[in-house]
Amino acid sequence: MSTTSQPLPGGTWTLGDLTVTRFGYGAMQLAGPGVMGPPADRDAALAVLREAVGLGITHIDTAAAYGPRVTNELIREALHPYPGTLHVVTKVGATRDERGGWPPAREPDQLRRAVEENLETLGLDTLDLVHLRLGDAQGPRPGSLARAFETLAELRRQGLIRHLGVSNATAEQVTEAQAIAPVVSVQNLYNLAHRHDDELIDRLAAENVAYIPFFPLGGFSPLQSEALSAVAARLDATPMAVALAWLLRRSPNILLIPGTSSVRHLRENVAGAGLPLSDEDLADLDTIGGRARRR
Repeated sequence: MSTTSQPLPGGTWTLGDLTVTRFGYGAMQLAGPGVMGPPADRDAALAVLREAVGLGITHIDTAAAYGPRVTNELIREALHPYPGTLHVVTKVGATRDERGGWPPAREPDQLRRAVEENLETLGLDTLDLVHLRLGDAQGPRPGSLARAFETLAELRRQGLIRHLGVSNATAEQVTEAQAIAPVVSVQNLYNLAHRHDDELIDRLAAENVAYIPFFPLGGFSPLQSEALSAVAARLDATPMAVALAWLLRRSPNILLIPGTSSVRHLRENVAGAGLPLSDEDLADLDTIGGRARRR
């Protein structure tokens, strides 16, 4: 599989001993409506995955719960055998119910089954990076992750997992996880309008730990902001391009995984993330949500 020599916006980051492009791809949207069932256009979904690798993306985010199993199976069909530079990142800790809900599945036996399912559906012997999903659909929830994270740490010692991370986690849970096993990344909700993790991002940057914002463009409700629209108009760009470019500028440890089911939209996201932002643009964007920052 050939890849482009054109560098992606943001350059690269090292997750443990894995080098990945800071601009990655999130596969969740390749599943059907509500992240359930197969895509309406399977060939289009496969084309997006192949285009992502063709553009030079080396970080693809997925989960066996997406579909369930659907996105993992698509990734395997489109990309296996995987290029040596490509790293597929997955998560465990939640499953799906018949209503499309995301009930927790963090008991040791559930986590072991989830890791085995990811290995099977992706066609791998070892998972490069596994995030433990915590909290619920409303966000992080306080409480100890020790029992669940210790289970994943043991699976890492057995060679089934290479690196560990946490998702939908509080700062305290990140600290607790770090005391159990090395944590190379944290995957939480964060974007221009949701900046509750500002302090955590700065702390992780100092610790050389990646921060991977999910819903970088607002999720199922796209970002809406007069300041964002004004900056986009000034730059003759889309608000989504500005939002992605801002995230790459926000901190060097931020890795992007915007999702799409369209090759055209994927290319637009890559181009948008490379948008240059001036100090004036950054100052205006930092007012969104009332969280102006000193630079």
